[in-house]
Amino acid sequence: MKIGIIGAGNIGGNLARRLGPLGHEVRIANSRGPETLAELAAVEGVTPVEATEAAEGAEVVIVTIPLVKVQDLPDDILDGAADGAVVIDTNNYYPQQRDGRIDAIEDGQTESQYVAEQLGRPVVKVFNGVYAQRILDVGEPDGPRFAIPVAGDDPETKVAVSALVAELGFEPVDAGELDESWRQQPGTPAYGLQADADGLREALAAASPERTAEWKA
Repeated sequence: MKIGIIGAGNIGGNLARRLGPLGHEVRIANSRGPETLAELAAVEGVTPVEATEAAEGAEVVIVTIPLVKVQDLPDDILDGAADGAVVIDTNNYYPQQRDGRIDAIEDGQTESQYVAEQLGRPVVKVFNGVYAQRILDVGEPDGPRFAIPVAGDDPETKVAVSALVAELGFEPVDAGELDESWRQQPGTPAYGLQADADGLREALAAASPERTAEWKA
């Protein structure tokens, strides 16, 4: 597939390092320009581009920049994507450490509902609770195999994203619609969990809104 990645930090960079060699055509961008991504340019199947070009022709677009920066993306950032393109959101809300207060989220909107609203597109939430190094390790022959949650409002889109998740070596678990995606946000038992599908489902079910709110405070 043609995959665009907006954000070349730990998660975006490691997804590119895995997806390119798997045979996908990956275009990746950061805020500083493609000339700063020489290491990724050397990876098979990966091409650094300007941020406005990352989504061009993409069947999957992965948005993996700090949550507070999503509102600053150009309104047409996804206009060049293929018809029916899937948009993946990997984000987390860190009000104390990075993002400051985002009123919509504080008032009850989930992180990915907020991202979808800013982008004007439906999104699927995945990879937000995976430590970046695990994206590389899971691809090793003797690497870990564990489940990660996939949340979104469209069942068919979640199936497509789950197939990509499985190709990377993870076990996808349907985590419900976006209004339930708080169950995989920071402060919940599922966040950062390394467990099989049953263990992840138990963690998702055990999530507490009160605990999540306390984490943000």
